Amino acid sequence: MGASGHDHHRMMIEDFKKRFWVSLILCIPIVILAPMIQELLGYQFDFTGRDLVVFLLSSIVFFYGGFPFLKGFFNEVKGKTPGMMTLISLAIITAYAYSAAVTFGLGGKTFFWELATLIVIMLLGHWIEMKSILGASKALEKLADLMPSVAHIIREDGEMEDVATQNLKKGDIILIKANEKVPADGKVVKGTTYVNESMLTGESKPIEKKENDYLIGGSIIGSSSLNVRVEKTGEDSYLSNVIKMVKEAQASKSKTQNLANKAAKWLTYIAIIAGGVTLTYWLLDGKPFVFALERMVTVLIIACPHALGLAIPLVVAISTSISAKNGLLIRNRTAFEDSRKISAIVFDKTGTLTKGEFGVTRIESKSTDHDKVQLIQMAAALEQNSEHPIAQSIVRYAKNEALDIPQVDNFESITARGVKGTIKGKQVKVVSPKFLEENKISLPSDAYLNAAETVIFIIIDDVLAGFIGLADEIRAESEQAVKTLQKNNIKVFMATGDNKIVAKAVSESLKLDGYFAEVLPHQKVEIIDDLKSKGHIVAMTGDGVNDAPALAKADIGIAIGSGTDVANETADIILVNSNPKDISNLILFGKATYWKMVQNLIWATGYNVIAIPLAAGVLYPAFVLTPAIGAVLMSLSTVIVAINAQLLKLKLR
Repeated sequence: MGASGHDHHRMMIEDFKKRFWVSLILCIPIVILAPMIQELLGYQFDFTGRDLVVFLLSSIVFFYGGFPFLKGFFNEVKGKTPGMMTLISLAIITAYAYSAAVTFGLGGKTFFWELATLIVIMLLGHWIEMKSILGASKALEKLADLMPSVAHIIREDGEMEDVATQNLKKGDIILIKANEKVPADGKVVKGTTYVNESMLTGESKPIEKKENDYLIGGSIIGSSSLNVRVEKTGEDSYLSNVIKMVKEAQASKSKTQNLANKAAKWLTYIAIIAGGVTLTYWLLDGKPFVFALERMVTVLIIACPHALGLAIPLVVAISTSISAKNGLLIRNRTAFEDSRKISAIVFDKTGTLTKGEFGVTRIESKSTDHDKVQLIQMAAALEQNSEHPIAQSIVRYAKNEALDIPQVDNFESITARGVKGTIKGKQVKVVSPKFLEENKISLPSDAYLNAAETVIFIIIDDVLAGFIGLADEIRAESEQAVKTLQKNNIKVFMATGDNKIVAKAVSESLKLDGYFAEVLPHQKVEIIDDLKSKGHIVAMTGDGVNDAPALAKADIGIAIGSGTDVANETADIILVNSNPKDISNLILFGKATYWKMVQNLIWATGYNVIAIPLAAGVLYPAFVLTPAIGAVLMSLSTVIVAINAQLLKLKLR
């Protein structure tokens, strides 16, 4: 859906909304003035010209509120595809024409209040349904938003000028200031800093970028500025290629035939045939035309899909509301219903199964003079002067533990190896394994028990005092989520941009069914395609731009809510609370929601199997189902469908 189609869809929703409210307001006096309602509720409200007032109000509701259905009826007849619109239109046209004739002299009873309530309920149902499917093209808008609108270009004379990003050309030299987004793909020509590419490549660690290193447009640089030569712009850029893949994946989604439309199509044929047969039979039987017409009108009103019109949209509205309160945002209703069929799920690692940021996983002391708390305090004291993500993680850990960070004197950076300084008269170094190797200091035997960890070492007065292990931490909820999914016969895989060592460590820790490491966005799509070719119904869970094509390609795309807007807008379902356990809740609730829809459809159509013959007069003269009683039964079926939908609230508590 392009921008114009997107706007058109939004305008249609607003149109249904406006017609619903206008029709609802007009429906109130129509119902109050209805003789049957007055008789049922035991009150009387009459005045000269009442019938004419009701006729005029009902005419407005019929022509204004019923216009979308009448237009849809014309299109269905023209396209030879009778369905919901045909059935609704037959009912409201028959009810309006017959009631108008009665108002102006024909013997019988009017159906104006039934007509008005039918139109109001149908407008509400269609409004709810259309709102639930809006937004597929927003993903592409969000992808484009990742690129900054302005770039700082450096002219040949050394002067800097701000230009629109779309005006950049290959070969331009641009300045990217600290903490800014990269406006185009390019190579670093001056400067060094760490760059956060996690939302683009899935790599959990901020990557150090120096001269001749490649930058991806949309990534975010650290606390130092860079001069960059533009290499790719526009359609050639990495981000544009991702956008293209999202478009293709969305276009390839299969469209599931709505059960309600199928039911309405058959109900249309049954209603038309039953109505015609009823009219003909009673005329041939010698009954008055008014009697035969009343039988036919009753059949068409009974067949009218009050309940059928609400069977799906009402369950959708309730399930969407309940889900939102429990951390599940449903964007694609069909995918949500199909979640019960999932047989394989592919998780992105960074930010999904893991937290997406480095955390301290263990602290080991190798000295009787210094405990674990002292080690982290000294390390934090030195690392607070560094912008390195590992250093920042250590400082964050110390602050979270409310530890005192001591004063550092004589601070120095040990080039590419670590930092050192004086703390309370002691010479303290926080260094890499390379420093130990170069200075012939033996590595502790337990330093690398976990292949996914990055380890730094603390040396105090030239003696190894201990080490700190850091890693992209696995979420506490991930293990239980994986177990629940596997218990429900769903195979669990992981696809990540991280290296094989890290991927293997996470996979073994969580006991996954398999993993894919060092994968690029197009490779994630290939993984999804491969699983689908093996007969799996595949769900994809992720939170980054690199996940967007795979989220769109999968049968069900599930985004972690703490990720990018792009992932959220591309996905069918969003987990607001970033809790992998919500996925198992999603599958179970999706199954419950689907069966509620099936139950409602069975009731909404099954009721007609009994009611239509009674309306036609099969038990005449022992029992005659009048149009008024038919309308009550029709309303009763709607109430039953509504109550059944409300019971869905008991399924996710």
